[in-house]
Amino acid sequence: MKYNMHGIDKRLATIIDHTLLKPEAGERDILTHCEEALVYGFASVCVQPSWVRLCSSMLRSSPVAVCTVIGFPLGVNRTDTKVKETEFAAADGADEFDVVLHQGRLKDLDHAYVEHDLAMVVRAAHAGTESALVKVILETASLTDEQIADACRIAIDAGADFVKTSTGYGPGGATVIAVRLMRQCVGPRIGVKASGGIRTCRDALSMVEAGADRIGSSSAIAIVTQ
Repeated sequence: MKYNMHGIDKRLATIIDHTLLKPEAGERDILTHCEEALVYGFASVCVQPSWVRLCSSMLRSSPVAVCTVIGFPLGVNRTDTKVKETEFAAADGADEFDVVLHQGRLKDLDHAYVEHDLAMVVRAAHAGTESALVKVILETASLTDEQIADACRIAIDAGADFVKTSTGYGPGGATVIAVRLMRQCVGPRIGVKASGGIRTCRDALSMVEAGADRIGSSSAIAIVTQ
C-alpha cells in the first residue's frame, strides 16, 4: 500500500490518537489502521476492546500505543462492568483507556458515585500497567459549563490522566470553547484530549491552541498531510 508522505506534519502526528471505532470495521481494517499509525507516527491507535489483542500484537516494540474505550459510548454501565472491561483490555495489552463518564449521575449531582466509578477504572488500568493513561470522556456538548467544571474536578480527584471532550457518537463534537474551558479547569495537572468532528489540520491546530495535548480523530491521515 502506498502512503502520501509528502508534507507530513510529524510533530502534530505524535499527539494524535488514530481512531477507528466503527462497529463494521473488520480485521483487515484494523491491521491497515495499525500500519498507518506506524507509517505516520501517530501517538496511538484507538480501537474497540475486542481488537486490542490484535493491535497489541502488531504494535509491540513500537512507539505507537494501543488505546481502547471503556463504557462506550454511553457511560452508564455498572462500575464493575467498566472495571472488568478495563481489566480484560489491560490483559490484552492496552496502554490507554478512554472511559465514558456517567452523565446521569453527574447531572443528579451524585459526584461521589461518578468519582468512585472513575477511580475504580483508574485503579484497574494502573494495576495492569503503571504507565497506563486513563482519559475521561465528558461528552461536553451535553453539559453546561458548570457541569464540565464539576466533571473536570471529579476526574482529577479520581486520579485520571486526561479529560476528553466527546465520544464522537453524542450530540456534538469538540469545540474550541469547550477545550479552553477544560484547560482552565484542570490547569497543568492533567491532559486535555479534543475529539469529535476534528477533520482538518486547521481544526486540530485550533484545539491545540485552545489547550489540547492530544487529538482524537478518524481523519488523522488527512490532518497531517494537508
